[in-house]
Amino acid sequence: MKKKAALLLILLLVLSTGCQKTISLFEGRLVDLTHDFSADTVYWPTSETFELVTVFRGQTKGGFYYEANKFSASEHGGTHIDAPSHFVRGMTRVDEIPLERLMGEAVIVDVSVKALTNPDYQVSSGDFLAWELEHGTIPEGAIVLLRTGYGRHWPDRQKYMGTAERGAGAVAKLHFPGLSPEGARWLVENRRISAVGVDTLSIDYGQSKLFESHRILFKENIPVFENVANLEELPAKGALVIALPMKIKGGSGGPLRIVAIVPE
Repeated sequence: MKKKAALLLILLLVLSTGCQKTISLFEGRLVDLTHDFSADTVYWPTSETFELVTVFRGQTKGGFYYEANKFSASEHGGTHIDAPSHFVRGMTRVDEIPLERLMGEAVIVDVSVKALTNPDYQVSSGDFLAWELEHGTIPEGAIVLLRTGYGRHWPDRQKYMGTAERGAGAVAKLHFPGLSPEGARWLVENRRISAVGVDTLSIDYGQSKLFESHRILFKENIPVFENVANLEELPAKGALVIALPMKIKGGSGGPLRIVAIVPE
């Protein structure tokens, strides 16, 4: 079943992007990069959290079993996508993002050694240049995923985002790594990438007040994936990523199911 799924995903990637890189059906494995959604899912301190409500669960009068639920949640929480319209007027909304922006070769920039000892660490152009020195130029159309190591703290709010408090007063207490404005600017000026993702609550670090990295990326219509899971299971390069969000018409973001196909 997994092999059939991998083949379908590879075909979708090739057809949608014209990507020349393929992985044999018998050599790839799927990695789920998505945290599940539940009452424990981490959200911004001022956002509504995820709620699943049982509508019916049990035997019906007709004699058969049936269950159904309804859910509610903010667009931005858990493993989700930020559409460029989230911070830049007139830019692409989540239902308008081209599929080719959501599929591509994964580049894993691992800064966990630095970030786990400095909760306010910001990924810089130096980190990207160090990656390229070891692995070569970031490929055109790549999905750049920043591994800070904070995924190991999920869903412990205190460890994951610096505070377990909720409400407006908690925002000033947020501490987690992110992408520096300088690093974001280097990416958009020097490399043609499809998207950027991170294993923290936001692409801007916790103490950001102006959300500059969001704005720099979004001005170039580059979407962002946040709260990405299991990045430690991906190689520095060579995996393929497919990130499909809930298609909310007019949405500034939404829940994201993101998976990787890793060559074996």
